[in-house]
Amino acid sequence: MTTIRLNNVTFKNRIIFIFLISSLAPFICLGLISFYTIDSIIGNKVEGALQSNLKQDLMTLENTLNNMNHVSQQLAYGGGTNRLIEQLEAETEPYERLRLNNEIRTELNNITFSNPNIGLLLFYNPDEKQYGFENFRVRGDFNPGGLPLLAEYPEITYYGPHLSYNGSINQFVFSIMRKVNLPDQNLYLYIESGRGALTSLFAPQNRKESSRRLLLLDNDGRIAFSEVPGVFAEQAQFPDTNPKSLSGNAGGYFWNKETSNQGWSLVSVVPEGEINQERNRWLAQILGIFLLFVILAVFVAWLLWKMVYRPLDKFHREIKSLIHSNEREHKEQTNIPEFDYLLYQTRSMKRKIWALYDEIEQKEKRRADLEVEKLLYQINPHFLMNTLDTVHWLAVMNGQKEIDKLVLSLNKLLFYNLGKMGETSTIGDEIEALKEYLQLQQIRYDFQFDVDIDVDEQSLGLPSPRFLLQPMVENALYHGVSDDGYIYVGVALQEDGLQITIQDNGAGMSAETIDRLLDEDTGDSHKVGMGIGMKYVKRILQASYGEEAKLRIRSEVGKGTVVSLRLPVSKQPSLTVPAAVPPSMPSAPKGEQT
Repeated sequence: MTTIRLNNVTFKNRIIFIFLISSLAPFICLGLISFYTIDSIIGNKVEGALQSNLKQDLMTLENTLNNMNHVSQQLAYGGGTNRLIEQLEAETEPYERLRLNNEIRTELNNITFSNPNIGLLLFYNPDEKQYGFENFRVRGDFNPGGLPLLAEYPEITYYGPHLSYNGSINQFVFSIMRKVNLPDQNLYLYIESGRGALTSLFAPQNRKESSRRLLLLDNDGRIAFSEVPGVFAEQAQFPDTNPKSLSGNAGGYFWNKETSNQGWSLVSVVPEGEINQERNRWLAQILGIFLLFVILAVFVAWLLWKMVYRPLDKFHREIKSLIHSNEREHKEQTNIPEFDYLLYQTRSMKRKIWALYDEIEQKEKRRADLEVEKLLYQINPHFLMNTLDTVHWLAVMNGQKEIDKLVLSLNKLLFYNLGKMGETSTIGDEIEALKEYLQLQQIRYDFQFDVDIDVDEQSLGLPSPRFLLQPMVENALYHGVSDDGYIYVGVALQEDGLQITIQDNGAGMSAETIDRLLDEDTGDSHKVGMGIGMKYVKRILQASYGEEAKLRIRSEVGKGTVVSLRLPVSKQPSLTVPAAVPPSMPSAPKGEQT
């Protein structure tokens, strides 16, 4: 079945398919190798860039927290500020308390001024839930217990990111709380990151990579802060199957993770579509080039097909012209030397074929003419004519009028049939010869039969092959005409030809007999009439008119036979056979002529 399908594929489709495969296969292989190579490069590039940005963000955050931790250590364990707070706690004199309070605030302001990454700073008493010594105005009610916990250690707790309690700013900050080293007081130091310290980190609108979002994971891997709460909800466990992994995919996002020295982690998440954007852009370019290459390959394949198809079309026309001998010879060239040479050979072969065909046709025509001539010359016309002439004069001298009449009719008949073959005959000549023949037959047979000859006078001058009517009438006599026999000979000129009808009321013939009579290859046909009969009629019609003449026989056993012959009237008979030279009609007996 597969072989049958392949055999039905056209030459054009095969050329285009083979050309596309041979052209596109290397390009596709090279494209696939390039795609996987560039995809790996782009993936590594994007992942490396994200990881690098994340490390930078982690370093910024760690530096900020370390700076806050350093300041908290300085204030929690430093002697100056703690000493002033102890004095203030013990002092009862209002003026002195005011002075100490101012010194403490001055100390804190100096520390804040020397550390620009420090924002709000205050001391908080969790027992009394009161704060003091703040360096900025505090927004609302201060409640460190509601802050998002990032990491908790025995001496320090990290919070964030969260909205700053600093009333002068409105941004996210990180904060720490450290217990102050005061033996008689439960006091904690609260410090926030300063204005702009983490603006680029937790302000997405200020990032160059606007689609990148950040997550903060606590020491247990829970999400302490999320910029994508719809996918990564806060206080939920981060979907990381391998805690040591630095990258992965989750929720349609590609993530990278970096862990700090304190144990908390910073995670950046980017939509996978954006990660693939550069890859897709490159893929679109490759597909565009590939499509252009395909169009070019199809166009070249089409040109190649046309280059082959046009010569094949010329060969097709040359081969078709073999069946038309009168078609003009084509002179077009393909302008391709190989095809032009084959066209030259084809046209030469066509000329030789038609020359051979013409030669065979001429030979067949000559052979048919020779067959007719052979039939006509089966007897020696000179010998017969001279002998009959001698018999005629002997009968005259001996007073044998019946013999004289018989011989004279026979002599005239033979003179017509054999003596003027080179000359053109007419229907009138055929009718006269037929009358002589019938007169001989009436003398020859011992029974009486009637013959009715009905000839259209307009047809008497029409050309006709010689010896045409006699074999058909002889055939009627041969097939059963006896006493009270009747033969009708009709010649009528019609619009589409000359109609000749020979009808008898004899014994008739079966269909098989008619077939044998018309078949030249059967031996029965030689038994008709004078030995040439219907075979001669068929041959002479074929030689004279080709396929334009029609011969038909209708017969029924016991009811007679009708032979119909239709001849074209616009065409002269084409048969020309070398004429036999008839002897002249002498006026006295002569010896035999040679």
